[in-house]
Parts: sequence; structure tokens; C-alpha cells
Amino acid sequence: MKKIAIVTGASRGIGRAISLKLAEAGFIVIAAARGDAEKAADYIAELKALSPDSIYVPTDISVEADRKNLVDTAICTFGKVDILVNNAGVAPIERKDILEMSEESMDRLLGINLKGTFFLTQYTANQMIEGGFGDAIINVTSMSAYTASISRGEYCISKAGLAMATDLFAVRLAEYGINVYEIRPGIIRTDMTAGVSAKYEALIADGLLPIARMGEPEDIANAVYALASGLLKYSTGEVLNIDGGFHLRTL
Repeated sequence: MKKIAIVTGASRGIGRAISLKLAEAGFIVIAAARGDAEKAADYIAELKALSPDSIYVPTDISVEADRKNLVDTAICTFGKVDILVNNAGVAPIERKDILEMSEESMDRLLGINLKGTFFLTQYTANQMIEGGFGDAIINVTSMSAYTASISRGEYCISKAGLAMATDLFAVRLAEYGINVYEIRPGIIRTDMTAGVSAKYEALIADGLLPIARMGEPEDIANAVYALASGLLKYSTGEVLNIDGGFHLRTL
């Protein structure tokens, strides 16, 4: 029986690469993103070409009703959810020093990146436990979970919180055979980094990363596929740094 995977933030960037990788590998994907189906038509066509049974569910994970609808749709349609990939996330609309950052910006990022993801995970986990299914929950965080960027502090805080949420759920769900992982991307070539790619390219050329290139969404997708396929079954709460070696400390 095919594995059923929910992927949030699925229509663009890293989420698109993850969902298409899983679809290509034989998973049925419940793709979730904020845009309606008409706006995501090209993506949906590409997804269904790889996995005809896959579906798209418009979802704003910061809204409780949307979160429940996403999971309930998956279970009503396919009878289970094996994998939850928490990829949805946003950056600040405007980068501001933490001495000037607005409360509205903090609320927006925490509401989507942390609170929305946490309660989607909670609801999904409870359905997995009740239904006796579920293999893994995979949280896509960021190198910003531990790297201080004072011009986007709200983003760093949201990702640091999600890193702790990974540990919490890993401990809580282990008894049910549900493993929880964190994938920590580095500098990945997406819409989110497009505006500062020249800056990053220069830093990389100056030796910022041992693997001297920006990452691609497919680098993250490959890591998700490895975890979703159960290749690290005797591991939970693990952090996979997909960052070109940025996390290494050298002298």
C-alpha cells in the first residue's frame, strides 16, 4: 500500500521540490499551500503527472479550521497519514533590526512558522495515535534556528522554537512508533533568498561554506525522502544539517 504524505507549503520552493520528489518515489501526496487550486494549477498538474492519486488542499496553517480540514481530508480520502512534512513558513515582509521590529511582524511569523506548525503536528499526531498509523513527522526549520540574524529576529525565534518542538514531539511520540525529525536547511536558492543571493554568493566565494555553493531545493527534498522512506528508523529527534557544512566550527 502506498505511503500517504502531507506536505505543507508545497506549491513553491523547497515544498514543491519535496512534494514532487515524494510523488516521483511512489508516495501519495496531500499537498497544502495557501493559494487556491486555480493559482496552483501548473504545480498541481506537475504533481498529478507523477502521482495521479495525489491531491491539493488549500490551507493556511495559521487557521485552526484549515489545519483540521487538511488532516481530515487526507484521512477521509486515504484512510491514514503516514508522513507529515512541516515545510510551510514565511519570512518577514520587511527586514528590520530587532530594535525596530514590529509586534505585528512577530505575531505573523510565530503564528505561521511556529504556532501553526505546532498545532498541525499536535492534531495530526492525535489522529495517527487514534488510528494506529503514522511513521514520521519531519520539520523543516533553518540554520536560523541557531544563527543570530538581527535584521530578522522574528524568523530566527520562530525556527528556534520549532527546533524545540521537534524534540518535544520526538520524546512524546516515540512510544507510538512515530519518529520526529528536524531538517535544518542552510542557504537554499529559493524565492525567499532571491533578493539577497548576490550577498550570499559573495560570502560563499569568500569561504563561508566548506561545500562552496548555494543549496538547491532538491537537496532538502532528498533528505526528506530518506527520512520518509524509513532509512533512519532507529533515530528520532535527529537534526539533519543540509547546509553545505555551515554548522561546522573550524580554526
